[in-house]
Amino acid sequence: MVDVEKTAREMIRNGTWIFKDGAFYQALRLSNERTGVVAYDGDFHFPEDWSKAEKKEAREKLTFILGLNTDLDSFYAELDEPFAFLIDEFNGLVAPASPSPYQALVETIAQQQVNFEFAQRTIRNLVRLAGERVWELYAFPTAEEIASLKEEELKKARLGYRSEYIKSLTKLYLTKKLDLELWDWDVGEAIKYLTKFRGIGKWSAELFLAYGLRKNVYPAGDLGLRRGIAKIFGKRVKDINERDVREVVEPYGKWKGLLAFYILCYDRKTELERRKR
Repeated sequence: MVDVEKTAREMIRNGTWIFKDGAFYQALRLSNERTGVVAYDGDFHFPEDWSKAEKKEAREKLTFILGLNTDLDSFYAELDEPFAFLIDEFNGLVAPASPSPYQALVETIAQQQVNFEFAQRTIRNLVRLAGERVWELYAFPTAEEIASLKEEELKKARLGYRSEYIKSLTKLYLTKKLDLELWDWDVGEAIKYLTKFRGIGKWSAELFLAYGLRKNVYPAGDLGLRRGIAKIFGKRVKDINERDVREVVEPYGKWKGLLAFYILCYDRKTELERRKR
């Protein structure tokens, strides 16, 4: 059974959601541009004035974001040594996903070459600069809202060189020169396509596909993933490269993406504990 609270702890703290009093609240923008907050506490709760179709779309979005359809029992049945301990460590956790491919792209670019904590702050800054306030939360800004930000405004988000990538990729997306609706694409072909665009390397393409489209892929060159594997196998992180990561994770087939996420979460947890000592 999916543990929504554990899953929320691993989400990007971007100001668009909150978990409190046993419920998860998410500010959503629907396909008709209507915004509102949807809650989940085992049941779904919607704004009263939303139509049946709007509630259906919101339910599907929140199910996607929280991975509520993930078959964790089947995943855990496949985990063996040395990864079996992760079941007790993170029981009920699933990999969260982005409400939209465009949001996934922006948040992926924002995470380039910085630690996760700093990336979260810059994303939250951007959301507050350009997003629409909804209740206590913000709806993630649209591509048009981000495109309208002036350079001086964008600097306030502290995105550094990444702001240029976000602006240029947003322009390509708005002019339909960059397609993010790659739902039916093969992973390899999608990576080849995405990496043609300036600002999207292999790491970014893999993370985007996993976080934005729930593709069964992972950024094998990620430092946290390499470091997590080094810890589990008792090795030095400098001795673990992308090829080593793939040799360890690929045998898990349809569960390789989720296993990689668990390893990454293990690294984040142990790094936080190390810094607190």
